[in-house]
Amino acid sequence: MPASAFTPARDRLKSWLLNEAYPLWWEQGYDHARGGFHEKLNLDGSPLDVQRRARVQPRQVFAYAVAGELGWDGPWREAVQAGLDWYLAHYFRPDGLIRTLVSPDGTAIDDSVVLYDQAFGLFALATAYAALDRPPELLQRADTLLAQLKAQLKHPLAGFEEASPRVLPLLSNPHMHLFEASLAWTEGGGGPRWRALADEIAQLALTKFIDPVSGGLREYFDGDWNAVEGVDGRIVEPGHQFEWAWLLLRWAKIAGREDAAAAAHRMIAIGEGPGVDPARGVAMNQLLDDMNVYDAQARLWPQTERIKAHVLAGHAGGVAAGTEGLFKYFDTPVKGLWRDRMNPDGSFVQEPAPASSFYHIVCAILYLDRAVRGL
Repeated sequence: MPASAFTPARDRLKSWLLNEAYPLWWEQGYDHARGGFHEKLNLDGSPLDVQRRARVQPRQVFAYAVAGELGWDGPWREAVQAGLDWYLAHYFRPDGLIRTLVSPDGTAIDDSVVLYDQAFGLFALATAYAALDRPPELLQRADTLLAQLKAQLKHPLAGFEEASPRVLPLLSNPHMHLFEASLAWTEGGGGPRWRALADEIAQLALTKFIDPVSGGLREYFDGDWNAVEGVDGRIVEPGHQFEWAWLLLRWAKIAGREDAAAAAHRMIAIGEGPGVDPARGVAMNQLLDDMNVYDAQARLWPQTERIKAHVLAGHAGGVAAGTEGLFKYFDTPVKGLWRDRMNPDGSFVQEPAPASSFYHIVCAILYLDRAVRGL
């Protein structure tokens, strides 16, 4: 399939990103008085002054770390450096792990460590390392974080615990983002330990996370990586089918694993088949393992993951459909914002735009743009 088949979707999304979203989320989405990125913007574009989660800051660092590659002529280096400096100053504990929550002025509120936040820390460090000409201190910081993760949260069988002391159920989702971070470091020249981590998580997904009967990837597990009893053990999220498929297709190319690529294509079929509501044209939140709909609400982020998966699978029709679905969320009073939750009847929940969604949007546009450019 020629890359030009993706060009209309790429051009439409990039125009929105470069002309509307990037300027708005730097001018209003960054706290220029105290530092750090805001959690949310109201639908009039004004920021909410609320507590700041560890997972949001690195997502915004990533969003601006690839802005130069995507062609934004704004101060993307300043955005990356300012956001990164504030993040490193306020979220990293003395032991090198990342605390969960700080106040808008950077005062620590919750010092606990959860795996999801560590994964995004590693991912932000990888993307900032690439964007800022490979400063060695960022690689050193990532190495320390990874070493501490292995020392404090390593699971005895494979993967990692959610927290220390142990919290159950164990989750596939933070491992997905660790997989993403390890691939970013592998592709960015971080060294063999990152490829080893990617291999371990890929194998965990192929042997434990993916249901051998349905081919769908599950969410919740007991302490030995068995799906939990009851409804939680049966949940299959269309957005995560797409997101894991995108990652496994990347890893399959590196590792030469056709079985991983086959598993990815099965997950795309689940996400695109029972996972998409034909009436609204969007990917829904949750199915059960019998592929019946469990949660028909549709958040924004599964729409971006739908695009990414179809880009790597070479499906122009899927990219076009995913782009149409995503643009429904961009119909806002102030351009450059987004809706987050679509109801089953097609209406949207009236609420501020969460900054956390920007990472998903930018990543979809980035991989679409790279495909068009033959990268």
